[in-house]
Amino acid sequence: MSRARSARAKYDLWILIPVLCLMGMGLVIVYSASTNLAAHRLGDNYFYLKRQAFFALVGIVIMLVVKYIPCRLFSRLTYPLLFGSACLMGMVLIPGIGTKVGGAMRWFRLGSFSIQPSEFAKFALAVYLAYSMAKKGPEMRHFSTGLVPHLLVAGAFMCLIILQPDLGTAVIIGCWLVTLLFVGGVNPLQLAGVLALFAPVVLWLVLHADYRLKRWWAFLHPWKDPTGIGFQIVHSFLAFGSGGIFGMGLGNSKQKLFYLPEPHTDFVLSIVAEEMGFVGIGITIILFGVLITRGIKVALDAKDLYSSYLALGLTTFIGLQVLVNMGVVMGLLPTKGLTLPLISYGGSSLIMTFFSIGVLLNISSRS
Repeated sequence: MSRARSARAKYDLWILIPVLCLMGMGLVIVYSASTNLAAHRLGDNYFYLKRQAFFALVGIVIMLVVKYIPCRLFSRLTYPLLFGSACLMGMVLIPGIGTKVGGAMRWFRLGSFSIQPSEFAKFALAVYLAYSMAKKGPEMRHFSTGLVPHLLVAGAFMCLIILQPDLGTAVIIGCWLVTLLFVGGVNPLQLAGVLALFAPVVLWLVLHADYRLKRWWAFLHPWKDPTGIGFQIVHSFLAFGSGGIFGMGLGNSKQKLFYLPEPHTDFVLSIVAEEMGFVGIGITIILFGVLITRGIKVALDAKDLYSSYLALGLTTFIGLQVLVNMGVVMGLLPTKGLTLPLISYGGSSLIMTFFSIGVLLNISSRS
């Protein structure tokens, strides 16, 4: 009994330290990136910093609580979690219930706070996939049991997300699903067939939405219209170029002065590059690398298949979001409104990331 209690009391420092360091860096950069914007919009230089600090505090408390919740409890709640998330995803599309921002219906408004249900849906999908794949075991090799049911469930969520509209998040979930199913034992040829069918659908969605075409044009030819559709990515390039090796110093970014739109959210890494330079970017990549590598190690060392799949699913979601955000701000991927975990401003994303980290800590302590 004492050994079991000792194991539960342990904290995996290879997870905890990178998370706290990234969160601390995020608070500093969010304040630096948002102070002029907050003063201009809201008359309070500290508005975004105070809210981000509140979200971080709530997230840490949730992480510490979740760390002591047996992850098997989530497996018993698989279908309620899935059903509840699907209901929230549907409700956010209803005018008067969901809140439209920038042409997209992705948030619920509760007073001065916004909740993004797609962040909860990601966790529900991770729990469902871990539960289902662990339960089916060798049957994952069969088309009817390994591929079809998981594709239908995840596909339903992806359709709801596309209706918001949010094609980028749907594509990320699709890539995540293929990765987990491959690890779970689904035939690679079947997965290749799914990708072959999925690609034309994505292409059609891009070609039939003017704003998506503009994003692709800005990605391919950013300098042909630097004051128009290429404005955002061009100023991200300028931020990276200005930072050099050691950066311009904290608080000295020029691109945050109303050149780079929303510098505290999607393009916060550009401000890191400008103020902290190559060194700051390198530290950020190393911290994320340690966190993701450790998450994979936790998945490999987990004492049961369900915990292993759950740890891998949560780690893969974080890793994909990091890769996509970094790819966007460096001009390697088309512009996508996706935050950088633990660093970008945003309550739902930050709290659910801490929730996922709590689950990883629990699995690690019981390995």
